[in-house]
Amino acid sequence: QVQLVESGGGLVQAGGSLRLSCAASGRTFSDYAMGWFRQAPGKEREFVAAISKLLLNRNYADSVKGRFTISRDNAKNTLYLQMNSLESEDTAVYYCAARPANGGRTYTAGREYDYWGQGTQVTVSS
Repeated sequence: QVQLVESGGGLVQAGGSLRLSCAASGRTFSDYAMGWFRQAPGKEREFVAAISKLLLNRNYADSVKGRFTISRDNAKNTLYLQMNSLESEDTAVYYCAARPANGGRTYTAGREYDYWGQGTQVTVSS
């Protein structure tokens, strides 16, 4: 079992930046591939970014490519999402997710993840 707790959300003006964190506990963090997803009001949950357990690979949704950066610190059991040049369309609840993984694979579908955090709200004002 892995417990995930997101933090770092808030209200920011368009063009601004935020860094989300996801603290993991319960199992060996480095055994898990990780991902960020988001869900805006009235919309389905969507993939944002993913990172393999060995830091070899990253994957981004087209809508955030070049603006968001996913990273992880296995020594601190923490996943990050650096969000720059934020747009009003980025407003959503952001969730981190984890799943046991092999090698350098990333996962982009929510159904592929076993563990989820409670989410953190990001609101971008235009």
